[in-house]
Amino acid sequence: MPPERSPLAEVFAALDATFRGLGLRWYLFGAQAALLYGAARLTADVDVTLDAGDLGCVPLLRALRDGGFAPRVADAEAFATRTRVLPLVHTASAIPVDVVLAGPGLEPVFLARAEIHEAEGIRIPVARAEDIVTMKLLAGRPKDVDDTIAMLAALGDGLDLRLVRETLAMLEDALAQSDLLPRLDDALARARGG
Repeated sequence: MPPERSPLAEVFAALDATFRGLGLRWYLFGAQAALLYGAARLTADVDVTLDAGDLGCVPLLRALRDGGFAPRVADAEAFATRTRVLPLVHTASAIPVDVVLAGPGLEPVFLARAEIHEAEGIRIPVARAEDIVTMKLLAGRPKDVDDTIAMLAALGDGLDLRLVRETLAMLEDALAQSDLLPRLDDALARARGG
């Protein structure tokens, strides 16, 4: 008899089976992905980005329900239309899951660069470490900055800082901001003990 999987692994397995069954690409991001890259923060929620293509919200929700997920809001379709997020819960484990519906911009790039990680025998597409750092610096919340510092310290020279800088510079231009590259420099100094 195979060993029992953790609740989190069950969530990943259910997501993968549902999305693979629909022929859709997805990736894990957020705190769970940061944990894989060296951040140490307790969190039970799961954040994924999904390229739903032309699949409408109703068939997607039906497939997710069949896969063991339930909406966390009353009108999930209207909420997703307004926010591009489907807030769900994995019914067997009660773990919250946010499915972000990919739009134009960086999400297709992050989808193309996602890497496969294995957890308890489950193959999970995970956003590249460089892209997680970019997302966390863009979010800019204290816990995201802390995750970034932990990842930078854990990954050291294994992180392609050139790629992070290029992506952040592109975001600064697109968003008319000038604080993302300085955030990276500050996080690097803190990760190196400076």
